[in-house]
Amino acid sequence: MADTLKLEIVTPESKIYSEDVEMVTLPGSEGETGIYPNHVPLMTQVQAGEIVVNRGGTEEVVAIGEGFAEITGEHVAILTDNAANSADIDEAAAEEAKAKAERRLEEGGDVSEEDAKALTQAILYSQAQIKAKRRKRG
Repeated sequence: MADTLKLEIVTPESKIYSEDVEMVTLPGSEGETGIYPNHVPLMTQVQAGEIVVNRGGTEEVVAIGEGFAEITGEHVAILTDNAANSADIDEAAAEEAKAKAERRLEEGGDVSEEDAKALTQAILYSQAQIKAKRRKRG
C-alpha cells in the first residue's frame, strides 16, 4: 500500500504544485473532502477555497479558484483557472481585487450574467487567498 499520492495543481498558465503528499483536503460544494492514498477513483468539482496539504509532517496551504479534481488511489489532479501557494500571496493585492470586484457588482448597471459570475468567482478566489495567507501566519 502506498504511503503517499501525487498532487498536481494546474492552471492554464502553469503547474502550480507537483509533490508527493500524505493527505490533501479539497474544498467542495458540500464541504471539505479529505483524500488519502488508495482513495476510490472520483471526478468532482472543487469550489474556490483552500487546499490543505499534509506533506513531510508539515501543512501547506494553496488557494484555488473553482475547478475540477480527478482522484485515483495514487494521484490527485486539480485543474483550475487560479491557484497560488500561500507563501506567494500578496494579501493587500487580494484585498484590493476583492474590493474592486465587489464594487463592480454593486454598481450593477450593464453587468451581464456572465460578468456577474466572473466577478463572483473573483471575489471567492480573493477570499480564499486572504484566508490561506492568514492561516499560514497564524
